[in-house]
Amino acid sequence: MPVIVILGGGFAGMAVARRLERRLRPDEAEIVVLSRENYTLFTPMLPEVTSGELEVRHVVTPIREQLRRSRFVLADVDEIDVGASKVKYHHVLTGTSVVQPFDQLVLALGASTSTFGLPGVAEHTWALKTLDDADALRNHLVWLLELGDTIDDDARRKRLLTLVVVGGGFTGVETAGEIVELFRSVLRFYKRLQPKQVKMILVEAGPTLLAGLPAKMGEYSRRVLERRGVEVITGDGVTGADSSRLNLQSGRRIETETIIWSAGVQPSRTVAKAALPRTKRGAIETQSDMRVAGIAGVWALGDCASIPDGEGGVYPATAQHAIREGPCLADNIVAVLRGKPTKPFRYNSLGMMAALGGRKAVAQLPGNYVITGFIAWFLWRTYYLLRLPGLDRKLRVAFDWTLELLFPRDTAELRLGERQTEVKHEEMLSRP
Repeated sequence: MPVIVILGGGFAGMAVARRLERRLRPDEAEIVVLSRENYTLFTPMLPEVTSGELEVRHVVTPIREQLRRSRFVLADVDEIDVGASKVKYHHVLTGTSVVQPFDQLVLALGASTSTFGLPGVAEHTWALKTLDDADALRNHLVWLLELGDTIDDDARRKRLLTLVVVGGGFTGVETAGEIVELFRSVLRFYKRLQPKQVKMILVEAGPTLLAGLPAKMGEYSRRVLERRGVEVITGDGVTGADSSRLNLQSGRRIETETIIWSAGVQPSRTVAKAALPRTKRGAIETQSDMRVAGIAGVWALGDCASIPDGEGGVYPATAQHAIREGPCLADNIVAVLRGKPTKPFRYNSLGMMAALGGRKAVAQLPGNYVITGFIAWFLWRTYYLLRLPGLDRKLRVAFDWTLELLFPRDTAELRLGERQTEVKHEEMLSRP
């Protein structure tokens, strides 16, 4: 029986697995899903986790709940050997190495943060790509407030309360807006701190925010953020960073101890090591049907793939596209197994949206029509709430949003027990 191996449990990988389960008979193929996490993260809501508006577990869905008959393995992929049609991985918990043969391989490993090799950036910035990133950053923001309320060193307090977000795309704009909301909500509990002492700076190397979208969206985002006290710097890139400052191309040095990096992504390191055709930015080159160029039985989609759009460009790496690419790719695998021709992926975007905090947002609708303000914010929340998998997640997120309207954000720094849990797990794994 043919073996279909799916690498990645994000939007793209799970969309492929669910469609294959519906289209294939149980005796037609074995489906194996490998992922280093046992959940799918709803990434559009990650900035709200950082600000404490949403609970961490409410934006994740266990992978096993989404699968009916696929075999799921909690694993890290070590090597992809397309020539031998094998994948080498190790179990996350036990470390046991396994070689998994495949007949059809789906690469949906997503992307990781790229610092472009700038000096000090990797060591002194906070990423916002994973659930761990969001949880760690939220704890750090609370830590800043606690320390700022405690120390007497005015210069150090100024650095602590100056926060910089690098990158004026969706993640950067939404993160800046959400952090401003967090500080506005909880600063009343820190008697020695004043709102005027908190400084939020958004840095974008390009000339506008939300590049690639209608200019009105970037202009509106800038106006809203600046009205709420955010300093927006455009046309000035980063040259480096250290533990107490961020250096810009203009020569300006921003004294800060918190730099949130959302300026770029790169495909998974596992993909980078494999013998696959890649673009200059490292994405896997595919044909229009998402088959990897020149390699039979290997497919790619999502953030790690460069899929031609039929008009001389490629589709953007967004969740909206990933969840549509998945079913099409699955249908093409079914077609190959049944000896039928594949079909190219074609999709017209429904639009793009960015939440700015303070019940404001911008949205691009079909036809390049742009709406802003409260209506766009309401549309953002409605759309993404409907896209959340599972009724239980929808209800939990809706409840979190309702509570946020009535009460201030939570400032509990929940890191207790992490080391104790790690030690106990190490002891359990060492038992015979």
